Amino acid sequence: MSVVSGFFHTRTGLRLHYLHHANAQGIPVLMLHGLRAYAQTWDSLAAALGPGYDCIALDQRGRGASAWAPSDSYRTEVYVDDLEDLVSHLDLERFVLIGHSLGGANALEYVRRNPGRVRALVIEDIGPGSSSQGEGAARIRREMAGTPLLFADWPAAEAFWRGSRPGLSAEALASRLRHSMRASDDGIVWRHDQQGIAQARLSITATDLWPAVEALDCPTLFIRGGRSDFLPPETLAAMQQRNAHIQVAQVDDASHYVHDEQGARFNRVVKEFLASLHLASEQ
Repeated sequence: MSVVSGFFHTRTGLRLHYLHHANAQGIPVLMLHGLRAYAQTWDSLAAALGPGYDCIALDQRGRGASAWAPSDSYRTEVYVDDLEDLVSHLDLERFVLIGHSLGGANALEYVRRNPGRVRALVIEDIGPGSSSQGEGAARIRREMAGTPLLFADWPAAEAFWRGSRPGLSAEALASRLRHSMRASDDGIVWRHDQQGIAQARLSITATDLWPAVEALDCPTLFIRGGRSDFLPPETLAAMQQRNAHIQVAQVDDASHYVHDEQGARFNRVVKEFLASLHLASEQ
């Protein structure tokens, strides 16, 4: 399976990047990363899904190799506009959609705005209220307010990630250092628009995801980390009561960052869920 970079322009002219784990005969899968992540965070899942799937991972605006944007555009409705533009660029009719945290919120809102387009949905560790209340939301706000814009050297950058994400696997830590940071003349800086993203996260009201949950019209799997501070079990139970399309899975010994901490188990859960839907027979 070849992996190639692609670029497209949004309806407002912003240039965004995506990685295409190309398999023209596979089931299309669009992948949306979290708040400060990047397209390569899904490399392991794309490899695990294998040749039956045609995986496209987006660098959402302000991240990875995508262009930065005004901070007030780092909000759900604009992210969903971007996703709609990517779907149009790729000329996709129906596809699988996967999202973690911020990407999960954007995926839920995409389904609400575009009924009938998504064949199956996987949401990693976010639900209604996650971004606005509870310890997880407070933790993210503290992190965004206190994250440095510059590190003296690579050991200092690594120490930051080890301190803020103690559960990261060795592979995930290496990926974060490689794909979310870069060397500059002054030291180690972020590849993403840290200042603008932080400003948006601290000032923009989180989207109410209950209407999106209630509107889900496709098989949907919510995956929770067993130690998550972001998606309470009570929220999962309430979502299942409101929509029969929803299934849930929990990956033990993982926090909010399930695919970064328990990658093999996360990949297996996603692969088994998609296989259970027999999507290939509908191609």
